[in-house]
Amino acid sequence: MGCCHHYFAPAEGGDNAFTIDASTLTFGAGCLREAGEQARGLGMKRVGIYTDAGVKKLPPLGTVTGSLKAAGIDYAIYDEVRVEPTDASFTAAARFAADGKFDGFLSLGGGSVMDTCKAANLYSTYPADFLTYVNAPIGGGQPISGPLKPHIACPTTAGTGSEATGIAIFDLLAMKAKTGIQSRHLKPTTGLIDPEVTATLPSTIVASTGFDAMSHALETLTDISYARRARQPRGSARPPSQGANPFSDMVAFESLGLIGKYLVRAVNDPADTEARAEMMYAATLAGIAFGNAGCHLPHGMSYAVSGLVREYRAPHYPQHEPFVPHGMSVVLNAPSVYRFTASACPDRHLDAAQRLGADVRGATPADAGEVLAGQIIRFMQATRFPGGLGSIGFTERDLDALVEGAWPQQRVIKNAPREVSRDDLRELFRGALAYW
Repeated sequence: MGCCHHYFAPAEGGDNAFTIDASTLTFGAGCLREAGEQARGLGMKRVGIYTDAGVKKLPPLGTVTGSLKAAGIDYAIYDEVRVEPTDASFTAAARFAADGKFDGFLSLGGGSVMDTCKAANLYSTYPADFLTYVNAPIGGGQPISGPLKPHIACPTTAGTGSEATGIAIFDLLAMKAKTGIQSRHLKPTTGLIDPEVTATLPSTIVASTGFDAMSHALETLTDISYARRARQPRGSARPPSQGANPFSDMVAFESLGLIGKYLVRAVNDPADTEARAEMMYAATLAGIAFGNAGCHLPHGMSYAVSGLVREYRAPHYPQHEPFVPHGMSVVLNAPSVYRFTASACPDRHLDAAQRLGADVRGATPADAGEVLAGQIIRFMQATRFPGGLGSIGFTERDLDALVEGAWPQQRVIKNAPREVSRDDLRELFRGALAYW
Protein backbone atom coordinates (compact mmCIF):
# COMPACT_ATOMS: atom_id res chain seq x y z
CA MET A 1 0.00 0.00 0.00
CA GLY A 2 1.68 3.19 -1.17
CA CYS A 3 -0.30 5.62 0.98
CA CYS A 4 2.52 6.93 3.12
CA HIS A 5 2.14 8.08 6.68
CA HIS A 6 3.36 11.53 5.64
CA TYR A 7 -0.28 12.17 4.75
CA PHE A 8 -0.94 12.19 8.49
CA ALA A 9 1.98 14.45 9.42
CA PRO A 10 1.00 17.09 12.01
CA ALA A 11 -0.22 20.37 10.52
CA GLU A 12 -0.27 23.73 12.26
CA GLY A 13 -3.60 24.09 14.02
CA GLY A 14 -4.63 20.59 12.93
CA ASP A 15 -5.84 17.77 15.10
CA ASN A 16 -3.24 15.62 16.80
CA ALA A 17 -5.52 12.62 17.41
CA PHE A 18 -8.28 10.63 15.76
CA THR A 19 -11.15 8.64 17.22
CA ILE A 20 -11.93 5.03 16.35
CA ASP A 21 -15.62 4.17 16.48
CA ALA A 22 -15.87 0.39 16.41
CA SER A 23 -19.31 -1.10 15.83
CA THR A 24 -20.63 -4.30 17.39
CA LEU A 25 -21.76 -6.33 14.39
CA THR A 26 -22.66 -9.94 13.66
CA PHE A 27 -22.03 -11.18 10.12
CA GLY A 28 -23.01 -14.50 8.60
CA ALA A 29 -25.64 -16.53 6.81
CA GLY A 30 -28.72 -17.02 8.95
CA CYS A 31 -27.77 -14.58 11.70
CA LEU A 32 -31.14 -12.82 11.46
CA ARG A 33 -32.46 -15.69 13.54
CA GLU A 34 -30.52 -14.19 16.45
CA ALA A 35 -32.73 -11.08 16.57
CA GLY A 36 -34.74 -12.21 19.58
CA GLU A 37 -31.67 -13.20 21.55
CA GLN A 38 -29.99 -9.88 20.74
CA ALA A 39 -33.09 -7.88 21.71
CA ARG A 40 -33.45 -9.71 24.99
CA GLY A 41 -29.77 -9.14 25.76
CA LEU A 42 -30.31 -5.40 25.25
CA GLY A 43 -33.20 -5.39 27.70
CA MET A 44 -35.92 -4.90 25.11
CA LYS A 45 -39.46 -5.94 25.99
CA ARG A 46 -41.39 -4.01 23.34
CA VAL A 47 -39.72 -3.42 19.98
CA GLY A 48 -40.61 -1.02 17.18
CA ILE A 49 -39.78 -2.76 13.89
CA TYR A 50 -39.11 -0.41 10.97
CA THR A 51 -39.26 -1.68 7.40
CA ASP A 52 -40.80 -0.76 4.03
CA ALA A 53 -43.70 -2.15 2.05
CA GLY A 54 -41.43 -4.20 -0.22
CA VAL A 55 -39.36 -5.86 2.50
CA LYS A 56 -42.52 -6.53 4.52
CA LYS A 57 -43.57 -9.09 1.88
CA LEU A 58 -40.27 -10.99 2.03
CA PRO A 59 -39.15 -13.89 4.24
CA PRO A 60 -36.65 -11.92 6.38
CA LEU A 61 -39.46 -10.14 8.23
CA GLY A 62 -40.93 -13.49 9.25
CA THR A 63 -37.50 -14.61 10.41
CA VAL A 64 -37.15 -11.54 12.63
CA THR A 65 -40.66 -11.58 14.07
CA GLY A 66 -40.46 -15.33 14.69
CA SER A 67 -37.22 -14.86 16.58
CA LEU A 68 -38.71 -12.04 18.69
CA LYS A 69 -41.79 -14.14 19.49
CA ALA A 70 -39.62 -17.06 20.56
CA ALA A 71 -37.78 -14.73 22.92
CA GLY A 72 -41.06 -13.53 24.43
CA ILE A 73 -40.69 -9.99 23.09
CA ASP A 74 -43.66 -7.84 22.03
CA TYR A 75 -43.38 -5.77 18.85
CA ALA A 76 -45.23 -3.51 16.43
CA ILE A 77 -44.36 -2.99 12.76
CA TYR A 78 -44.01 0.32 10.90
CA ASP A 79 -43.91 -0.44 7.17
CA GLU A 80 -44.37 3.05 5.69
CA VAL A 81 -40.69 3.94 5.27
CA ARG A 82 -40.06 5.71 1.95
CA VAL A 83 -37.39 4.37 -0.38
CA GLU A 84 -35.85 7.85 -0.21
CA PRO A 85 -36.90 9.38 3.14
CA THR A 86 -38.00 13.01 3.51
CA ASP A 87 -38.36 15.33 6.47
CA ALA A 88 -42.08 14.53 6.35
CA SER A 89 -41.54 10.75 6.39
CA PHE A 90 -39.01 11.03 9.23
CA THR A 91 -41.59 13.02 11.21
CA ALA A 92 -44.31 10.43 10.61
CA ALA A 93 -41.97 7.62 11.67
CA ALA A 94 -41.09 9.51 14.84
CA ARG A 95 -44.79 9.87 15.71
CA PHE A 96 -45.17 6.08 15.47
CA ALA A 97 -42.20 5.65 17.79
CA ALA A 98 -43.55 8.10 20.34
CA ASP A 99 -47.03 6.58 20.30
CA GLY A 100 -45.68 3.02 20.51
CA LYS A 101 -43.86 3.49 23.79
CA PHE A 102 -41.06 1.18 22.67
CA ASP A 103 -37.98 0.42 24.73
CA GLY A 104 -35.95 -0.52 21.66
CA PHE A 105 -35.98 -0.63 17.88
CA LEU A 106 -35.11 -2.98 15.03
CA SER A 107 -34.69 -1.85 11.43
CA LEU A 108 -34.95 -4.31 8.54
CA GLY A 109 -34.22 -2.94 5.10
CA GLY A 110 -31.83 -0.77 3.16
CA GLY A 111 -30.23 2.49 4.20
CA SER A 112 -33.52 4.37 4.02
CA VAL A 113 -35.09 2.03 6.58
CA MET A 114 -32.12 2.12 8.94
CA ASP A 115 -31.84 5.92 8.68
CA THR A 116 -35.57 6.36 9.30
CA CYS A 117 -35.33 4.18 12.40
CA LYS A 118 -32.41 6.28 13.67
CA ALA A 119 -34.44 9.46 13.24
CA ALA A 120 -37.53 7.94 14.85
CA ASN A 121 -35.44 6.87 17.83
CA LEU A 122 -33.94 10.35 18.12
CA TYR A 123 -37.08 12.47 17.88
CA SER A 124 -39.13 10.18 20.11
CA THR A 125 -36.38 10.18 22.76
CA TYR A 126 -35.44 13.87 22.58
CA PRO A 127 -38.39 15.71 20.95
CA ALA A 128 -37.52 18.96 19.19
CA ASP A 129 -38.38 21.04 16.14
CA PHE A 130 -37.32 19.02 13.14
CA LEU A 131 -34.40 21.20 12.00
CA THR A 132 -32.87 21.30 15.50
CA TYR A 133 -30.55 18.33 14.90
CA VAL A 134 -30.13 18.68 11.13
CA ASN A 135 -26.61 19.44 9.94
CA ALA A 136 -25.63 23.12 9.84
CA PRO A 137 -25.89 25.40 7.92
CA ILE A 138 -29.17 23.91 6.70
CA GLY A 139 -30.35 23.11 10.22
CA GLY A 140 -29.36 23.98 13.75
CA GLY A 141 -26.75 21.25 14.08
CA GLN A 142 -27.53 20.90 17.79
CA PRO A 143 -25.72 18.01 19.48
CA ILE A 144 -27.81 15.10 20.70
CA SER A 145 -27.75 15.35 24.46
CA GLY A 146 -27.37 11.67 25.36
CA PRO A 147 -27.77 8.03 24.39
CA LEU A 148 -30.78 6.78 22.45
CA LYS A 149 -32.74 3.57 22.97
CA PRO A 150 -31.11 0.36 21.72
CA HIS A 151 -31.36 -0.21 17.97
CA ILE A 152 -30.64 -3.46 16.11
CA ALA A 153 -29.94 -2.71 12.43
CA CYS A 154 -30.50 -5.50 9.90
CA PRO A 155 -29.49 -4.45 6.35
CA THR A 156 -31.10 -6.13 3.34
CA THR A 157 -28.88 -4.50 0.69
CA ALA A 158 -25.12 -4.48 0.23
CA GLY A 159 -24.20 -0.84 0.04
CA THR A 160 -25.16 1.84 2.52
CA GLY A 161 -23.24 0.63 5.56
CA SER A 162 -25.83 2.45 7.67
CA GLU A 163 -25.68 -0.32 10.25
CA ALA A 164 -22.23 0.99 11.19
CA THR A 165 -22.70 4.77 11.04
CA GLY A 166 -24.23 7.59 13.06
CA ILE A 167 -25.70 9.27 9.99
CA ALA A 168 -29.32 9.59 8.82
CA ILE A 169 -29.88 11.03 5.33
CA PHE A 170 -33.16 12.44 3.98
CA ASP A 171 -34.64 14.77 1.37
CA LEU A 172 -35.50 18.20 2.73
CA LEU A 173 -38.56 18.89 0.60
CA ALA A 174 -38.37 22.68 0.84
CA MET A 175 -34.82 22.66 -0.58
CA LYS A 176 -35.25 19.83 -3.10
CA ALA A 177 -31.94 18.45 -1.83
CA LYS A 178 -30.64 15.82 0.54
CA THR A 179 -29.09 16.57 3.88
CA GLY A 180 -28.79 14.68 7.13
CA ILE A 181 -28.28 14.33 10.86
CA GLN A 182 -24.95 13.10 12.19
CA SER A 183 -23.99 12.02 15.68
CA ARG A 184 -22.23 9.11 17.30
CA HIS A 185 -25.40 8.63 19.36
CA LEU A 186 -27.30 7.74 16.17
CA LYS A 187 -25.16 4.69 15.47
CA PRO A 188 -27.13 1.45 15.94
CA THR A 189 -26.31 -0.46 19.09
CA THR A 190 -25.60 -3.58 17.08
CA GLY A 191 -26.15 -5.02 13.60
CA LEU A 192 -27.13 -8.36 12.12
CA ILE A 193 -25.68 -8.65 8.61
CA ASP A 194 -27.13 -11.74 6.94
CA PRO A 195 -25.95 -12.15 3.32
CA GLU A 196 -28.80 -14.56 2.55
CA VAL A 197 -31.21 -11.62 2.35
CA THR A 198 -29.62 -10.28 -0.87
CA ALA A 199 -30.37 -13.42 -2.92
CA THR A 200 -33.52 -11.96 -4.48
CA LEU A 201 -32.22 -8.44 -5.19
CA PRO A 202 -32.45 -7.37 -8.86
CA SER A 203 -29.37 -6.21 -10.73
CA THR A 204 -29.98 -2.44 -10.65
CA ILE A 205 -30.32 -2.45 -6.88
CA VAL A 206 -27.20 -4.60 -6.45
CA ALA A 207 -25.27 -2.24 -8.73
CA SER A 208 -26.51 0.96 -7.13
CA THR A 209 -25.86 -0.17 -3.57
CA GLY A 210 -22.52 -1.66 -4.62
CA PHE A 211 -21.42 1.64 -6.13
CA ASP A 212 -22.48 3.37 -2.92
CA ALA A 213 -20.13 1.06 -1.01
CA MET A 214 -17.36 1.68 -3.54
CA SER A 215 -17.84 5.42 -3.14
CA HIS A 216 -17.77 5.21 0.65
CA ALA A 217 -14.41 3.46 0.50
CA LEU A 218 -12.94 5.74 -2.19
CA GLU A 219 -14.05 8.93 -0.47
CA THR A 220 -12.67 7.66 2.84
CA LEU A 221 -9.24 7.11 1.28
CA THR A 222 -9.19 10.46 -0.51
CA ASP A 223 -10.58 12.58 2.33
CA ILE A 224 -8.55 15.38 3.78
CA SER A 225 -6.22 14.05 6.48
CA TYR A 226 -7.54 14.23 10.04
CA ALA A 227 -4.32 16.10 10.90
CA ARG A 228 -5.35 18.95 8.61
CA ARG A 229 -8.80 19.33 10.17
CA ALA A 230 -9.02 22.17 12.69
CA ARG A 231 -8.32 20.96 16.21
CA GLN A 232 -11.40 21.10 18.42
CA PRO A 233 -11.23 22.69 21.89
CA ARG A 234 -12.40 19.36 23.35
CA GLY A 235 -11.81 15.85 22.08
CA SER A 236 -15.51 15.10 22.61
CA ALA A 237 -16.30 17.72 19.95
CA ARG A 238 -14.30 15.90 17.28
CA PRO A 239 -16.75 15.22 14.40
CA PRO A 240 -17.41 11.67 13.13
CA SER A 241 -16.37 13.02 9.71
CA GLN A 242 -12.86 13.61 11.02
CA GLY A 243 -10.99 12.90 7.79
CA ALA A 244 -8.77 10.07 6.59
CA ASN A 245 -6.81 8.30 9.31
CA PRO A 246 -4.78 5.07 9.61
CA PHE A 247 -7.75 3.04 10.86
CA SER A 248 -10.16 4.17 8.14
CA ASP A 249 -7.43 3.57 5.51
CA MET A 250 -7.01 -0.05 6.60
CA VAL A 251 -10.73 -0.83 6.49
CA ALA A 252 -11.40 1.05 3.24
CA PHE A 253 -8.58 -0.73 1.41
CA GLU A 254 -9.93 -4.12 2.44
CA SER A 255 -13.40 -3.11 1.25
CA LEU A 256 -12.12 -1.88 -2.13
CA GLY A 257 -10.28 -5.11 -2.80
CA LEU A 258 -13.49 -7.11 -2.30
CA ILE A 259 -15.56 -4.70 -4.40
CA GLY A 260 -13.03 -4.84 -7.23
CA LYS A 261 -13.27 -8.63 -7.27
CA TYR A 262 -16.96 -9.23 -6.63
CA LEU A 263 -19.14 -6.25 -7.68
CA VAL A 264 -19.60 -7.14 -11.35
CA ARG A 265 -20.15 -10.81 -10.50
CA ALA A 266 -22.79 -9.93 -7.89
CA VAL A 267 -24.65 -7.67 -10.33
CA ASN A 268 -24.59 -9.98 -13.35
CA ASP A 269 -25.27 -13.35 -11.69
CA PRO A 270 -27.90 -13.51 -8.90
CA ALA A 271 -26.97 -17.16 -8.35
CA ASP A 272 -23.40 -16.21 -7.41
CA THR A 273 -23.88 -16.50 -3.66
CA GLU A 274 -20.18 -16.03 -2.97
CA ALA A 275 -20.14 -12.66 -4.74
CA ARG A 276 -23.33 -11.49 -3.04
CA ALA A 277 -22.00 -12.46 0.39
CA GLU A 278 -18.62 -10.80 -0.19
CA MET A 279 -20.34 -7.60 -1.35
CA MET A 280 -22.42 -7.60 1.83
CA TYR A 281 -19.23 -7.82 3.87
CA ALA A 282 -17.49 -5.17 1.73
CA ALA A 283 -20.42 -2.78 2.21
CA THR A 284 -20.25 -3.14 5.98
CA LEU A 285 -16.49 -2.54 5.94
CA ALA A 286 -17.02 0.57 3.80
CA GLY A 287 -19.64 1.77 6.30
CA ILE A 288 -17.18 1.36 9.15
CA ALA A 289 -14.54 3.19 7.10
CA PHE A 290 -16.54 6.28 6.20
CA GLY A 291 -18.19 6.25 9.63
CA ASN A 292 -14.68 6.91 10.96
CA ALA A 293 -13.58 9.39 8.30
CA GLY A 294 -16.52 10.86 6.37
CA CYS A 295 -17.39 11.25 2.71
CA HIS A 296 -16.69 14.20 0.46
CA LEU A 297 -17.57 15.56 -3.00
CA PRO A 298 -19.30 12.63 -4.78
CA HIS A 299 -21.78 12.38 -1.90
CA GLY A 300 -22.13 16.14 -1.47
CA MET A 301 -22.93 16.52 -5.16
CA SER A 302 -25.27 13.53 -5.16
CA TYR A 303 -27.76 15.20 -2.86
CA ALA A 304 -28.52 17.83 -5.48
CA VAL A 305 -28.79 15.20 -8.22
CA SER A 306 -31.34 13.20 -6.24
CA GLY A 307 -33.36 16.27 -5.32
CA LEU A 308 -33.50 17.77 -8.82
CA VAL A 309 -34.25 14.69 -10.93
CA ARG A 310 -37.24 15.39 -13.20
CA GLU A 311 -38.21 12.39 -15.32
CA TYR A 312 -35.76 9.53 -14.77
CA ARG A 313 -37.10 6.38 -13.15
CA ALA A 314 -34.50 3.76 -12.31
CA PRO A 315 -35.30 0.16 -13.30
CA HIS A 316 -36.30 -2.19 -10.46
CA TYR A 317 -37.22 0.70 -8.16
CA PRO A 318 -40.72 2.14 -7.50
CA GLN A 319 -42.01 3.80 -10.66
CA HIS A 320 -44.70 6.11 -9.27
CA GLU A 321 -42.43 9.18 -9.33
CA PRO A 322 -39.08 10.28 -10.82
CA PHE A 323 -36.29 8.63 -8.90
CA VAL A 324 -32.52 8.20 -9.07
CA PRO A 325 -31.10 5.72 -6.51
CA HIS A 326 -28.59 7.09 -4.06
CA GLY A 327 -25.66 4.97 -5.22
CA MET A 328 -26.31 6.00 -8.82
CA SER A 329 -26.47 9.70 -7.94
CA VAL A 330 -23.13 9.33 -6.15
CA VAL A 331 -21.08 7.33 -8.64
CA LEU A 332 -22.16 9.42 -11.63
CA ASN A 333 -20.19 12.29 -10.07
CA ALA A 334 -17.20 10.21 -9.02
CA PRO A 335 -14.98 10.09 -12.14
CA SER A 336 -15.25 13.86 -12.59
CA VAL A 337 -14.39 14.41 -8.92
CA TYR A 338 -11.30 12.19 -8.89
CA ARG A 339 -9.87 13.92 -11.94
CA PHE A 340 -10.07 17.08 -9.81
CA THR A 341 -8.89 15.78 -6.41
CA ALA A 342 -5.99 13.60 -7.60
CA SER A 343 -3.45 16.43 -7.51
CA ALA A 344 -3.90 16.69 -3.72
CA CYS A 345 -2.93 13.07 -3.02
CA PRO A 346 -2.06 11.22 -6.25
CA ASP A 347 -0.58 8.19 -4.49
CA ARG A 348 -3.87 7.55 -2.73
CA HIS A 349 -5.80 7.75 -6.00
CA LEU A 350 -3.42 5.32 -7.68
CA ASP A 351 -3.49 2.89 -4.76
CA ALA A 352 -7.30 2.97 -4.76
CA ALA A 353 -7.40 2.29 -8.50
CA GLN A 354 -5.01 -0.63 -8.08
CA ARG A 355 -7.16 -2.14 -5.32
CA LEU A 356 -10.10 -1.96 -7.73
CA GLY A 357 -8.10 -3.93 -10.28
CA ALA A 358 -6.55 -1.22 -12.45
CA ASP A 359 -3.13 -1.76 -14.01
CA VAL A 360 -1.07 1.13 -12.64
CA ARG A 361 2.32 0.02 -13.98
CA GLY A 362 4.11 3.05 -15.34
CA ALA A 363 1.47 5.48 -14.09
CA THR A 364 2.82 8.79 -12.81
CA PRO A 365 1.25 11.12 -10.23
CA ALA A 366 -0.05 13.21 -13.12
CA ASP A 367 -1.98 10.17 -14.38
CA ALA A 368 -3.63 9.36 -11.04
CA GLY A 369 -6.98 11.07 -11.57
CA GLU A 370 -7.49 9.62 -15.02
CA VAL A 371 -6.47 6.12 -13.93
CA LEU A 372 -8.98 6.04 -11.08
CA ALA A 373 -11.72 7.71 -13.13
CA GLY A 374 -11.17 5.21 -15.94
CA GLN A 375 -11.43 2.24 -13.59
CA ILE A 376 -14.73 3.49 -12.14
CA ILE A 377 -16.08 4.04 -15.66
CA ARG A 378 -15.17 0.47 -16.59
CA PHE A 379 -17.25 -0.78 -13.65
CA MET A 380 -20.15 1.43 -14.72
CA GLN A 381 -20.03 0.00 -18.23
CA ALA A 382 -19.72 -3.60 -17.00
CA THR A 383 -22.88 -3.18 -14.90
CA ARG A 384 -24.87 -1.36 -17.62
CA PHE A 385 -25.08 1.86 -15.62
CA PRO A 386 -25.93 5.27 -17.13
CA GLY A 387 -22.94 7.00 -18.71
CA GLY A 388 -23.25 10.30 -16.86
CA LEU A 389 -25.73 12.82 -15.54
CA GLY A 390 -26.89 13.49 -19.10
CA SER A 391 -28.17 9.93 -19.30
CA ILE A 392 -30.62 10.59 -16.46
CA GLY A 393 -31.94 13.86 -17.85
CA PHE A 394 -29.55 16.64 -16.80
CA THR A 395 -28.12 19.20 -19.23
CA GLU A 396 -25.85 22.23 -19.12
CA ARG A 397 -28.95 24.30 -18.29
CA ASP A 398 -29.11 22.52 -14.91
CA LEU A 399 -25.58 23.34 -13.77
CA ASP A 400 -26.51 26.41 -11.73
CA ALA A 401 -29.32 24.58 -9.93
CA LEU A 402 -27.05 21.62 -9.20
CA VAL A 403 -24.42 23.91 -7.70
CA GLU A 404 -27.01 25.67 -5.54
CA GLY A 405 -28.29 22.31 -4.32
CA ALA A 406 -24.84 20.96 -3.51
CA TRP A 407 -23.15 24.04 -2.05
CA PRO A 408 -24.95 23.89 1.34
CA GLN A 409 -23.53 20.38 1.87
CA GLN A 410 -20.44 21.84 3.53
CA ARG A 411 -20.31 19.02 6.09
CA VAL A 412 -19.03 16.73 3.33
CA ILE A 413 -17.62 19.19 0.81
CA LYS A 414 -15.08 20.42 3.36
CA ASN A 415 -13.82 16.86 3.73
CA ALA A 416 -12.40 16.96 0.19
CA PRO A 417 -8.59 17.03 -0.05
CA ARG A 418 -8.77 20.23 -2.13
CA GLU A 419 -10.65 23.43 -1.42
CA VAL A 420 -13.73 23.74 -3.61
CA SER A 421 -15.37 26.91 -4.91
CA ARG A 422 -18.78 27.31 -6.53
CA ASP A 423 -17.03 27.59 -9.90
CA ASP A 424 -15.20 24.34 -9.20
CA LEU A 425 -18.49 22.62 -8.41
CA ARG A 426 -19.98 23.86 -11.65
CA GLU A 427 -17.09 22.39 -13.63
CA LEU A 428 -17.30 19.11 -11.72
CA PHE A 429 -20.98 18.78 -12.60
CA ARG A 430 -20.18 19.70 -16.21
CA GLY A 431 -17.52 16.99 -16.29
CA ALA A 432 -20.05 14.46 -14.99
CA LEU A 433 -22.60 15.01 -17.76
CA ALA A 434 -21.13 12.33 -20.07
CA TYR A 435 -18.26 9.83 -19.76
CA TRP A 436 -18.80 7.91 -23.00
